[in-house]
Amino acid sequence: MTSITVTLSDPTAPEARALIAALDHYLGQLYQPRENHLLDPEQLKAPDIRFLLARRDGRAVGCGALRIDASGYAEIKRMYVDPVHRGLGIAGSIMAALEELARAEGIGLLKLETGDLQREAVGLYRRLGFTPCGAFGDYPCAGGASIFMEKQL
Repeated sequence: MTSITVTLSDPTAPEARALIAALDHYLGQLYQPRENHLLDPEQLKAPDIRFLLARRDGRAVGCGALRIDASGYAEIKRMYVDPVHRGLGIAGSIMAALEELARAEGIGLLKLETGDLQREAVGLYRRLGFTPCGAFGDYPCAGGASIFMEKQL
């Protein structure tokens, strides 16, 4: 039987760095550098960020982060599941854990930015109850490949 766990983790640990590097490579193939809004492992250690690793049978296979914004919402960042392990509910498990963290922090609104070429991700977010919204934070308001979504908790 396959065991999937999702826990708070150090984004600078080797297994986390490997997943983040794989995500960066993937996004680098899809988008121009100006269209990628990436946080590196050191930035993911900031006090306002919670970083999660998903493990399948003990092996790190996915990650996600929650950035708590001072204006009262939390942003989903760095969502990724190794392609070999997709279709097993791992992304949904990560998102559920991120929602739980947001609720524990007293956050009632999640936001995210994803790319228009990431159809699987957009589909996942829609299935999980995210709806389109306007640009937020430091993201450009128009143009580019960004899709902005939010979910009331």
